[in-house]
Amino acid sequence: MSTNPTPPPTRVLVIEDETTLAGLIAAYLSRAGYATTTVHTGPDGVQAVREHAPDVVILDLGLPGLDGIEVCRQIRTFSDCYVIVVTARKDEVDTLIGLSVGADDYVTKPFSVRELLARVQTVLRRPRSGPTSASETPSSEPIRVVGILRVDFNGHRVHLADTEVALTPTERDLLITLARRPTMAFTRRQLIDDIWGTDWVGDEHLVDVHVAHLRRKLGDDPDTGRYVTTVRGIGYRMGQG
Repeated sequence: MSTNPTPPPTRVLVIEDETTLAGLIAAYLSRAGYATTTVHTGPDGVQAVREHAPDVVILDLGLPGLDGIEVCRQIRTFSDCYVIVVTARKDEVDTLIGLSVGADDYVTKPFSVRELLARVQTVLRRPRSGPTSASETPSSEPIRVVGILRVDFNGHRVHLADTEVALTPTERDLLITLARRPTMAFTRRQLIDDIWGTDWVGDEHLVDVHVAHLRRKLGDDPDTGRYVTTVRGIGYRMGQG
């Protein structure tokens, strides 16, 4: 009698130069059932992503060798894994710069390891079906076409004309959420609830950072908003091409 093979465990890479903290994070993740690897320098982190192909990277910004922002930039040239930035820097600009090179979420030190575990679990629950609080029914169409932009909901792929656009998971989730309800104006909080989870706490302006990064990759002008339109006083809506 045949049985279905057990799926491999989710892989999490911890890139953190504080060895005690890295060990604590890894212990919590391992107890939660994740296959966890730790490294302690920027160059080792980039190499470990290449070797282990993790599903999630927990990335400290203050690393020796290469700082976390440069590590994230390099990772994004070959991997679309989820990246959660960990930073001791309280300056919001530093955090948002980290997000602008492709991180999906962030936590600031000091933080609860349980909070970090919850963030990992949240990103791994994606993709989601769309905001449960929205009154508009999500589109049942498998593909949304806006001008030369094509958003494939089932395949989670985005094309401009015949060229596939390399998006991070968060950028892709953001675009899919908007495309599923193309006439709805979403607040930042609605987008956060759908993509990051209803229990997410932090600076809601991280949505603006991801929108800006998405627009750049789509060649979209924020003044015209062909694909992502700013709705003043509210948030964002799908553009009309």
